[in-house]
Amino acid sequence: STGNRAGAAAASQTGASLAALAVKFAERQRSPHCLLVKEHQVREGADTAHPPRRTLFVLNVPPYCGPDSLSRLFSRCGHVQSVDICDKPGPGEKKDKLTSKFFDRKTVKGFQVAYVVFRKPAGVQAAKALSQEGPLLISTESHPVKTGISKWIASYEASIVDPKELKAEVDAYMQDYDKKMAEEEAKAAKEEGVPDEEGWVKVTRKGRKPGLPRTEAANLRVLEKEKQKRARKELLNFYAWQHRESKREHIAQLRKKFEEDKQRIALMRAQRKFRPY
Repeated sequence: STGNRAGAAAASQTGASLAALAVKFAERQRSPHCLLVKEHQVREGADTAHPPRRTLFVLNVPPYCGPDSLSRLFSRCGHVQSVDICDKPGPGEKKDKLTSKFFDRKTVKGFQVAYVVFRKPAGVQAAKALSQEGPLLISTESHPVKTGISKWIASYEASIVDPKELKAEVDAYMQDYDKKMAEEEAKAAKEEGVPDEEGWVKVTRKGRKPGLPRTEAANLRVLEKEKQKRARKELLNFYAWQHRESKREHIAQLRKKFEEDKQRIALMRAQRKFRPY
């Protein structure tokens, strides 16, 4: 399959021996899917989230196979401490826990890799030995793995947003935001006018004439004025030859005015006469 070919290509890039673990996602599935597993080996301290000798590196993980499925699959080899699924191999770091149900969604588009961390190193060796057994069944009646049309139906149902839950999450976020801003304003008011260790005083916008924040309407008016100003400038000198012609006309008008002033001054000098009486 395409996933198996992608997994084999990724395995060739790792340059390490991999064991092929055959799994099935349904009893009636004829062709098993191959998960490529090996012991995760990195430099000491390079990967803090995936400790060496206790981490199993798994390739060719389908997008419909989640952490729970892998945890149940390898639980027969020992106690599974954690399962981390990533888009591509790389140093593992502690990820922030997703706090939003609606805004932190991540769409899985292809096959992935997984890091299965056991409590003891013996779990890794036992997991590699599973390649000698027959196809293992991941999807069971108690814990089914949705594939095919049922998977797409579940994804569509999960994409429908509940307005009440969304409103509750947004309200909770805004309350936390308002509380945070109030704490920052109280801290700034407390520190206003108080010099620091080096004697510097922090200057804020608060004073006799504090700067008022722009509203959305005011911002739109400013943007419209700037747009009109740019449009007049662009239309006035749209082409380079227009710009040159306007300069020439301006110079010609200055020269004409200069000549007229010279003639007027010469006339005034010629009309001056000495009249003592």
